[in-house]
Amino acid sequence: MNIGNDDIREILVEIPEGHRHIRTKIILRDTTELVFQEAAIANITRAYITVKTHPQKKAVNLKARHLTDKKEGYDAWQLLEE
Repeated sequence: MNIGNDDIREILVEIPEGHRHIRTKIILRDTTELVFQEAAIANITRAYITVKTHPQKKAVNLKARHLTDKKEGYDAWQLLEE
């Protein structure tokens, strides 16, 4: 699926009531709704900025990994650069 600006009807970025983290909802013209948790958008943003600004990197590949030894307060599932 390739999503362009003309495919998007609305984007809502908010901290839902009762939550502490940002959610990003993308509503497509065909009414499909994609909801991303804060960590997912943060990882996408970090990868985007790296590719956009790094003098040599042309790609960043993030893979889902389940960590058994993780930092306190972090989810066991992380998107890590390969």
